Amino acid sequence: MKVETTELPGVIEIVPRVFGDERGWFLETWQRGRYADHGIGPDFVQANASSSRQGVLRGLHYQWPEPQGKLVWVSSGRVLDIAVDIRPDSPRFRQWMARELDAERHNQLWIPEGFAHGFLVLSEQATFHYLCTRPYRAEYDSAIAWDDPDLGIEWPISNPDLSPKDGQAPRLSDIPVDRLPPCVSC
Repeated sequence: MKVETTELPGVIEIVPRVFGDERGWFLETWQRGRYADHGIGPDFVQANASSSRQGVLRGLHYQWPEPQGKLVWVSSGRVLDIAVDIRPDSPRFRQWMARELDAERHNQLWIPEGFAHGFLVLSEQATFHYLCTRPYRAEYDSAIAWDDPDLGIEWPISNPDLSPKDGQAPRLSDIPVDRLPPCVSC
């Protein structure tokens, strides 16, 4: 697998080796030892998948006080994936990065605890997968406005299809600091 750092330390892009022939292809989507060698993990405790149509934007989500690390990829389609550093004591607080994830390249992103995450479906449809380091807890579910002007995320859409929760999410500056994750590795 090919591992590349991103502009946000801790967020890593992974391009797995794909073995293919006339019958199709095979790849490892996760292998504990290889991924741990690059600081990805600890062990995952929950796997999720979602299917969305073009123009759907999910995010920017995070969980607090039990933040989740996420290994994400798509198995069909193409998305613009976003990670935002929301740790108030981080030197990169409010900084974001974007990567296209697609089913042709099979590329993945590791998004560690302390980052909000969201994605926009660019293709007609996309199937999105997550491996999470902590289970989802509805009472800890949190979101930040996808179009928060203080973040300035360059989404290629002005009117995405949002859930009611995402459409009403607060700006990052409106969230009390004690409801945001600390930077344990800064």
